[in-house]
Amino acid sequence: MTAQLIDGNALARSIREEVAGRTAALKARGIHPHLRIILVGEDPASQVYTKHKVSDSTATGLDAKLEVYPADLSEADLLARIRTLNADASVHGILVQLPLPAHMDSQKVIETISPVKDVDGFHVASAGALMTGAPGFRPCTPYGCMKMIESIGYSLRGKHAVVIGRSNIVGKPMAMMLLAQSATVTICHSATADLGAITRQADVVVAAVGKRNVLTADMVKPGAVVIDVGMNRNDEGKLCGDVDFEGVSKVAGWITPVPGGVGPMTRAMLLVNTLEAAERQS
Repeated sequence: MTAQLIDGNALARSIREEVAGRTAALKARGIHPHLRIILVGEDPASQVYTKHKVSDSTATGLDAKLEVYPADLSEADLLARIRTLNADASVHGILVQLPLPAHMDSQKVIETISPVKDVDGFHVASAGALMTGAPGFRPCTPYGCMKMIESIGYSLRGKHAVVIGRSNIVGKPMAMMLLAQSATVTICHSATADLGAITRQADVVVAAVGKRNVLTADMVKPGAVVIDVGMNRNDEGKLCGDVDFEGVSKVAGWITPVPGGVGPMTRAMLLVNTLEAAERQS
């Protein structure tokens, strides 16, 4: 068996085209969707991520501005800036790029963002909306993963999904979204005893640990859907995921590549959230 690729680049391109159309419709009504991104410090990966987020936004007609601050910016000053943006009616979405410098409380910073502008979906109000099924912003990475599963016409009803990774950013929101589609969900840690015994039962495996080769071919049920959220570097310095792609692709039915899988979809869902924020506030 050779797995079929779930092409994140192609799907993200389709979503960006849809966002562009809806954005043009809003602008025709005099509403200009506006995303403000805040970057504190000089983390190289964060610099790349924010650059892509701005370019994706502007390419679809969204207004996006990046604010860059030194790593020694005080937490109080950052919170004050967020409150100013909360009060600015021309700004529809606010994203603070993580990680933040060690002297800042990331959760405190996130909770300062107005829930109606929390386009990253990390606010406790967004988490509550996800838990209860109420309207709200879904965290971009698990939201993108769900769109990828949806794109292949795969029904999750009655299926067993395993999420490897327990973080609030991916693991738990991913589990809630899967449950909402009537899947049975098991959340594991990379250190879970006999992890393979659990993943071999799964119809869907989402690997979101940040560690190479967490999922290998012998750990995958034939025909399973494998979603690789990981972002690592191999021995040659090339980008790779958490999944042993070469081995797993010979067993799985569907698999996402790295790069070109979840990454582009995460950015695409940020655009969707920003657009929806503008629509709700208009």
